[in-house]
Amino acid sequence: MEDGKQDRDEEFGRFMTARWPRLLRTAFLLTGERHTAEDLAQSTLERVYTAWRRVDAADDPDAYVRRVMINLHARRHRRRLKEFLARDDSGPVREEADRDDVITRAVDRDLLLRALAQLPARQRQAVVLRYWEDLTETQTAQAMGCSVGTVKSNTAKGIAKLRVAPALAGTVARKGQA
Repeated sequence: MEDGKQDRDEEFGRFMTARWPRLLRTAFLLTGERHTAEDLAQSTLERVYTAWRRVDAADDPDAYVRRVMINLHARRHRRRLKEFLARDDSGPVREEADRDDVITRAVDRDLLLRALAQLPARQRQAVVLRYWEDLTETQTAQAMGCSVGTVKSNTAKGIAKLRVAPALAGTVARKGQA
């Protein structure tokens, strides 16, 4: 019996180690803050560990984990909605640049994160899952727990808002001139 638990723990450890960078990136894109992203990724793995038998038996364990992360993020977002709306800053807290992190090397990273932070939670989730995670509409719908039509709608609305976001106006103009 002890060997079975040890095998599961080792299997979960391998899974966690392989998925950690991607989970952290997705969490960061959803939350916009490094420490909050770390908390979200850790909480996600905590939940996944307690349900490891179901996760391991799932057809697509990565989809299962994404769904757990989206649900946790949505719960946190709903719980802190009043605090979120009362904030007087215009976006996520600026963090120190980490030269090894691909996201921090992006020239317009802060501008994009500020614009993403202005999107409603569902639009932000749809944009992050479709364009950063490169999921299909069906996979995104499964992760968000909604229909494909809702994903399409939220993605289109989110992208439309990003296209007209004042913070990204200079970025779009520069790209168009090239």
